[in-house]
Amino acid sequence: MRLNIISSIFLAGFGIWVAMHASMIDWTPVRVAGAAVATVSFVLLTLARIELGRSFSITARARKLVTTGIYSRIRNPIYFFSALFLAGVTIAAGWFKPLLLLLVLLPVQWARARREERMLTQAFGEEYVRYKARTWF
Repeated sequence: MRLNIISSIFLAGFGIWVAMHASMIDWTPVRVAGAAVATVSFVLLTLARIELGRSFSITARARKLVTTGIYSRIRNPIYFFSALFLAGVTIAAGWFKPLLLLLVLLPVQWARARREERMLTQAFGEEYVRYKARTWF
């Protein structure tokens, strides 16, 4: 519950910060596209976080196998949409150096997803294997 509150405060604060600084950006078509990617990714990231509910944790834990909503199509939507969000924000803001962070972030998230898959396979067995077969990343 505490992580839900902290996550909600962070997400709301970030949204307010973005709204306050949007007028300072020279909105070219590329920046608008970046903002669109960031916005959609932010919404889907937030929705995925809400759908995960009490199953969310910083370290991998097998509390419950969430297979509905966004999780019915993508096994790791938080990782996927956080990377898209970062890419969209950097494009919208026009500072591309943070895209280099993706060179570090993507392999780290990939490794975390693989560790989680092993743990979930051990915890949920064939149910997780079937879930994995019908979803992407």
